[in-house]
Amino acid sequence: MSGAELPGAGAPAAGPAGAGTPGAGPSGAALPGAGLPGAGPLGAVVLPGTGAEPLQYTVPGTGGVQPAGAVRAIERVLLDGLDPEAAPARSAVPVPAGELLLMPAAAGPYAGVKIAGVAPDNPARGLPRITGSYLLLDGPTLQPLAVLDGAALTALRTPAVTVAALARLAAPGAEHLVVFGSGPQAYGHLDALRAVRPLTRLTVVARDPGRASALVEYGRGLGLAAEVGGPEAVGRADVVVCCTTARTPLFDGALVPAHTAVAAVGSHEPEAREVDEVLVGRAELYVEARTVAAREAGDLLMAGVGGRQLWNLAELVRGDALVPDGRPRFFKSVGMAWEDLAVAAEVYRAGRRQSP
Repeated sequence: MSGAELPGAGAPAAGPAGAGTPGAGPSGAALPGAGLPGAGPLGAVVLPGTGAEPLQYTVPGTGGVQPAGAVRAIERVLLDGLDPEAAPARSAVPVPAGELLLMPAAAGPYAGVKIAGVAPDNPARGLPRITGSYLLLDGPTLQPLAVLDGAALTALRTPAVTVAALARLAAPGAEHLVVFGSGPQAYGHLDALRAVRPLTRLTVVARDPGRASALVEYGRGLGLAAEVGGPEAVGRADVVVCCTTARTPLFDGALVPAHTAVAAVGSHEPEAREVDEVLVGRAELYVEARTVAAREAGDLLMAGVGGRQLWNLAELVRGDALVPDGRPRFFKSVGMAWEDLAVAAEVYRAGRRQSP
């Protein structure tokens, strides 16, 4: 699960209502465990018998783990030697309402598992499309340490993974960001990218005019020259981020300038894509892991990239990947369990440091 369009998750403090509200998730709904016996600050659940200190649920903008801290957590585990090619695979089980995902991982002193539900009909009911919880465990004993809001965790880690890549792929002076999508992931990527590139312009391309305008106003509040635009805006972009539920290409890949970095995070399905074969054919290609991309990266699979060099995120972060100047750079993210674990562990450590 890449985390595209997570309704109400990860929205910035100045954005949708509910962010930063004690006992509430980013959408304003009560977090799992809020008000329960044994609940810690902001509804964190302390499981009996573990001796764990209370964990504070944190999302960007609430005074907990910020996007830059999540990026460092992703980079740290890769620099410490984690091999994303050997990470456990995601399990996906079809159910009448949609899909259930199980994402386990273990690294260093922690292990954990995210259980997520993808319910495509939920938005029409006024409910989140993606739901879930994350169980963090002590690595050596597998004793439970904490339960985290899975949607909020995903909303924090997805931009962190993208920015870990784009910090190495985007031109150092990149100023113009074009974002496809207007949900929480669009907000999260904007916030995270501002920490690594001197953005001055924002163009929002989205189906919902009201939500697109809201994101534009948010960007203006950050001091950016922001506007709603169309797909042709990629022709003037320094960075393009696609965080939608689209199943067909969003723009003409021939329009993307040679200096531009593009990231697509919206899908983990082999039959869905946000970019076309033209961009894929022109670009240097980067993925979280080649093993996972071969199963889930529809943007690459539908473009027929068999035999092409795919650099993984570990190679990119460690400085072993080729980053050319004369062609676009395209990063495709599908979401992996080790990323959730890295950020969940950082959230847990931050909660312990904040505990009285």
